[in-house]
Amino acid sequence: MRSAPCPITVVKFLLMTILFGLAPFALAQGKVCGDPAHPCGDFKPNELSFKIMKKFNFDRPQDKSAPFYAVILRSGELCKINEEERVKTQAVFPNNKVFVHRYFCEDFNDKVTYTNINKKFGFVAVYAGETPAEANKVLAQVKSTGQFPDANLRRMQVVVTYQME
Repeated sequence: MRSAPCPITVVKFLLMTILFGLAPFALAQGKVCGDPAHPCGDFKPNELSFKIMKKFNFDRPQDKSAPFYAVILRSGELCKINEEERVKTQAVFPNNKVFVHRYFCEDFNDKVTYTNINKKFGFVAVYAGETPAEANKVLAQVKSTGQFPDANLRRMQVVVTYQME
């Protein structure tokens, strides 16, 4: 007479099956390249870049960066904050990448968005580091300029969305 399989073994088997089944959809967590002099990957000048661990091969819907902090300098209507404003603002913060949210403003040419935001609005932001201490230091620097009275900190990730057709 055979004994029934151990319930713990069955549960482990089911969990492993689920985890390995979802593996192709796992999102890479690449390090953000917050230095404007050293971007990484194939990103547009208005986008915050990060290291994508695996070349896209129609095998996943998106990639995400590792979490980071940004200072939102100004929000506005989506697609209305232009490159000229970003470049001027970049001159104020030469060591931290200034980026603009323009998700789908040019159809699939704008495939980068960010977590922890309202995707219906645009914004201009400056990279503020990986830790709260770094972020608060950048926020203090922003406030000291007097140019961005509504500046606020946000923890977020960069998200690249791929067209899966």
